[in-house]
Amino acid sequence: MKIPDRDDIAAAAGRTAGDLRRTPLWRLPGAALGLGCAEIWLKLEHNQIGGSFKARGMFNRMRSLPLPAAGVVVASGGNAGIAVATAARALGVACEVFVPEISSAAKRAALAALGARVVVHGAAYADAYAACLERQRESGALLMHAYDQPEVVAGAGTLAAEIEAEAGLPERVLVSVGGGGLVAGIAAWFEGRTVVEALEPERAPTLHAALAAGAPVDVEVGGVAADSLGARRLGTIAWDVVQRHPVASRLLADEAIRDAQRRIWRELRLAVEPAAALPLAALWSGVVVPAAHERVALVVCGANLDPATLG
Repeated sequence: MKIPDRDDIAAAAGRTAGDLRRTPLWRLPGAALGLGCAEIWLKLEHNQIGGSFKARGMFNRMRSLPLPAAGVVVASGGNAGIAVATAARALGVACEVFVPEISSAAKRAALAALGARVVVHGAAYADAYAACLERQRESGALLMHAYDQPEVVAGAGTLAAEIEAEAGLPERVLVSVGGGGLVAGIAAWFEGRTVVEALEPERAPTLHAALAAGAPVDVEVGGVAADSLGARRLGTIAWDVVQRHPVASRLLADEAIRDAQRRIWRELRLAVEPAAALPLAALWSGVVVPAAHERVALVVCGANLDPATLG
């Protein structure tokens, strides 16, 4: 499987420019968020088409390959499915999404509103993915993977390219990790020119477990961010990328993630899902402590949530 590089990411940016939003980059003094670093850059990817960064990869794959009459099929905890359904509607093709039982009602409703056929199967993402593969063999639809296809990873990397084009090279980038497509795209773009910190829930530590074992391994998945960071195993592409461009893995407790999600709403008026709160959770909890001179880029990756959970 091809490992995406900067050329692939640049090509993806050109290919999908007419489909996607160039999301805002908020640049704040670290002190404005109670932090000791020079600046915090918030890449507001929760404002992306479909409510998450996932649209970048899904549009790129669907623009790169022939679309069969059967359309597209994907397994997803929610955000990848919403992105695929959004792209499928824009491109006029059918879409079927397999979701696990842990997927939120808000995300299922969003999928249905986009015209996707939603199939609930199994307790976790891996169960939904197995059913998705069987359906793809039957239907001949184009298989869309939530995080482990070259076009998907290259599309995710366009986010990093936008950060650098707008603001230059940060000293550090903080990004949430589930299956690893986003961190792989970011690491592939920056190529070791900045520190990339991978943030994971303690109850879904795919990258952390892979680094400890020396290869991707299955992990138990649960916790507040499981619907979007609920991959059971790190993707092959992500593993290959972090071997070339090493990243640090940090684990966060559910309590710190929830507290950050609610604080982001109170202080910044940004309604984001738990997965998007990990970067600020890492800073506010002291899991990551940048130096005083650092400019730190944080990826606010998604907003597909039930607003009632912010109360």
